Amino acid sequence: MERSRIAVAGASGLIGGALVRSLAADGHEVVRLVRRAPRGPDEVRWDPERGRVDAAGLTGCEVVVNLAAAGVGDRRWTPEYKRVLRDSRVLGTAALAEAVASLPEPPRAFLNGSAIGFYGDTGERVADEDTPPGDGFLAGLCVEWEEAAAPAEEAGVRTVFLRTGLVVARGGGAWGRLFPLFRAGLGGRLGDGRQYWSYIALHDEVAAIRHLIDRDDLSGPFNLTAPQPLTNREITAAMGRVLHRPAVCAVPAGVLRAVLGEMAGDVLGSQRVVPKRLLESGFRFAFPGIEEAIRAA
Repeated sequence: MERSRIAVAGASGLIGGALVRSLAADGHEVVRLVRRAPRGPDEVRWDPERGRVDAAGLTGCEVVVNLAAAGVGDRRWTPEYKRVLRDSRVLGTAALAEAVASLPEPPRAFLNGSAIGFYGDTGERVADEDTPPGDGFLAGLCVEWEEAAAPAEEAGVRTVFLRTGLVVARGGGAWGRLFPLFRAGLGGRLGDGRQYWSYIALHDEVAAIRHLIDRDDLSGPFNLTAPQPLTNREITAAMGRVLHRPAVCAVPAGVLRAVLGEMAGDVLGSQRVVPKRLLESGFRFAFPGIEEAIRAA
């Protein structure tokens, strides 16, 4: 891809920060969306909850990537925090999509965050991009999240939905919490450990997003997960092997429900999701296996 001007919302997050570093390293001009007064020409102000975006600042951007969202696992799911989770995704996406659609010369692509939570609890069943949405709070949230991008799609902008799995990274997300536990010898399966976890190395997450930025023939939903989902029991055993720590401190389902409340249903739920469309598009994973992904992190 030739050097381009690319706008990124959520640039301070785990995935957004890694994406910005990757793009900048290759000479692309990266514009960050910020909630405060811009400090330079590489920043554009927005207020996602109020639906405000300085659309003029997006002029000349060939691609807009929206990765902004409150963390699902950051707090217990009280009614108030569930509203924060929804508003940060749905209102922010709608604001950006409308800003993109309003430009005299819209960008050639709008990539919007989403998650494999779209499929709900799939149990043993394999889910790909043709699988319909599941039940529960996260599934409904993901449906709303993707629907909010409609203004960009209706304006003829190529729109991609990044249905991301559990990102294996040291600096944040679920694995950011798992690594310290395992290093302390406190790691182990959650519940009975039979639930499937669909993971992806941070390196592959960024590479997949860049692949989808570059390919003008690709649009719609893409699962960003490694090709072979594993059970929680298999993954925690791999963590123990790589970190040379025992993985015997299982957390009973009842304890998780007491501590996490409604969120425990998603921690204990099974999501056996595969990246069918990503593989069909020719993307190749650098760290497809769980031990490779853990070592890379």
